[in-house]
Amino acid sequence: MNDRDDNNILIVWYDGGCPLCLREIALMRRLDRARRIRFVDLTDPSQPCPLDRQLMLDRFHARKGQVSYEGAAAFAAMWRAIPALRPLGELARLPPVLWVLEMAYRHFLRVRPTIQRWLT
Repeated sequence: MNDRDDNNILIVWYDGGCPLCLREIALMRRLDRARRIRFVDLTDPSQPCPLDRQLMLDRFHARKGQVSYEGAAAFAAMWRAIPALRPLGELARLPPVLWVLEMAYRHFLRVRPTIQRWLT
């Protein structure tokens, strides 16, 4: 794949050791019929990691071309790459909507360990 094609692909880094994350990524893979997203499991040490691995495991990260996203903005970028979720991703471009999503994501991060225990 050349650099021009890489600019059209969204790279999403995820925690492959998180049962909840694996379920969500499985759903996103099914919805990504056009293969616009490259999913990278951060628990695989052979996979590239542009930042500190633990930092990336602690918060959701994505990149498209030279633009990096984290937290709710990364989810919104992923949604925009999937036609069925694109309206939600476009809505998240509005600063007040993204702010609410980021606050919800931060709350989720606090309860994520408990939810993960329930799923294992």
